[in-house]
Amino acid sequence: MSHAPTPSQTVGPFYGYALPFPGGGEVAPAGHPDTITVHGYVLDGQGVPVPDAIVETWQPAPDGSRTGLPGSLRHDPSSGKVIGRNGVDFTGFGRAPTDADGRWVVRTLPPGGAPYICAAVFARGLVHHLFTRVYLPDLLDGAAGAGDPLLESLDAERRATLVATRTDPRTYRFDIRLQGDGETVFLEFS
Repeated sequence: MSHAPTPSQTVGPFYGYALPFPGGGEVAPAGHPDTITVHGYVLDGQGVPVPDAIVETWQPAPDGSRTGLPGSLRHDPSSGKVIGRNGVDFTGFGRAPTDADGRWVVRTLPPGGAPYICAAVFARGLVHHLFTRVYLPDLLDGAAGAGDPLLESLDAERRATLVATRTDPRTYRFDIRLQGDGETVFLEFS
């Protein structure tokens, strides 16, 4: 006898308690001189900020390596719960919850060999998390951004939803619109 697969459920409010960890958005080693800040808002279809989403990021290191350094997350020895980063190693992985105003912030290093940072969004009402990319405009001009197949496949209006705005030499803004006008391009993996 064959049974149909169990349907997916929306991400419940539990994820906001299980996924975030202290320092989740602090990807760059403490005090690193090349640290950049990538921040923005997660917005719903009406442009209203989503106060309980999580933006997860991952990227190559500045030298282009994609393996990351294991062991940067510290765990409580008795409970096993993540209690923060060690502040020294760069893994390329971040997890930033949105605040009450829907704002998220990641402090990281510029990615090497790619003009973008990968991102996934978890939020209430989403059956599955959404994948996108945060392209850094100054990296698009170099060899890493030349002929990017994803950007070249999109019209100018859709392409613009993937490119962060540089607000100062070390800060980028990237708002994530879940649907509606200016909806961020999301990627599908099969």
